[in-house]
Amino acid sequence: EQLEELEKMFQEDHYPDNEKRREIAAVVGVTPQRIMVWFQNRRAKWRKSEKLSVKGNKKYPTSSA
Repeated sequence: EQLEELEKMFQEDHYPDNEKRREIAAVVGVTPQRIMVWFQNRRAKWRKSEKLSVKGNKKYPTSSA
């Protein structure tokens, strides 16, 4: 349940400000510090998957020659 809420918030905004983190923390029931760390980790995971998907697309380039 908490995770679903956090994922939904992540889809809306990858970089919530301090006020937004406090709001999320109140809804989810954890500290704003935990929310900040969760978003940092989630962004790292997101960047890693983005990098892999780009790499995957370059693996099989379409030849124009």
